[in-house]
Amino acid sequence: MSPVEAWHAETLGTAACEALKKNGFEAEYYPDGKAALARIASFVKPGMSVGFGGSMSLRAIGAPEKVASLGAKVLDHNVPGLGQDEKLAVLRAQLTSDLFLSGSNAVTLEGEILNVDGNGNRVAALTFGPKKTVVVVGVNKIVRDIDEAFARVETTASPMNNKRLERPNPCVKTGTCEDCKGPGRICRVYQILARKPSLSDFTVIVVGESLGF
Repeated sequence: MSPVEAWHAETLGTAACEALKKNGFEAEYYPDGKAALARIASFVKPGMSVGFGGSMSLRAIGAPEKVASLGAKVLDHNVPGLGQDEKLAVLRAQLTSDLFLSGSNAVTLEGEILNVDGNGNRVAALTFGPKKTVVVVGVNKIVRDIDEAFARVETTASPMNNKRLERPNPCVKTGTCEDCKGPGRICRVYQILARKPSLSDFTVIVVGESLGF
């Protein structure tokens, strides 16, 4: 990353953190994934349950492996080989985990967080349940306002996640949302966190790198 790119990432990331704080969230900026991972590790205690919301950002910085190495019980519904009943059990356990780690589809410079789910497990856990919630976002997820957040979902997050999941939806061909109606649609539950949920212990970690979709 060039000095100019690092300056822009820090300036944008710090602005997002300040906006999030005004809306009640704890928010912290870290220059790279390594520093962010160290901060995540500070929340983990041996034996605690840690849920993962299917985040590519967390996988990019090695969070699942780090959490497991610290002696926590990892609740990850994307582990290969899980049967449907086992997967559902993990999804439900995440809702009452000691620590829930998630990414986000977009964070605005007005301090809002937008997420779009297929099952709703991630947005449910982000709203209420876990004892501690940590959302990790790269600066590529920062947008001006909620309109730009939805635009980002439609032109970037949704098409790329459909491609990753190998879903035969129209956006895989066009590269942008077509508001499909088929049974394979993964954009089903839309959540805007305009303020920190009242009963949640909620921290947002903004990373000065591009992470996830």
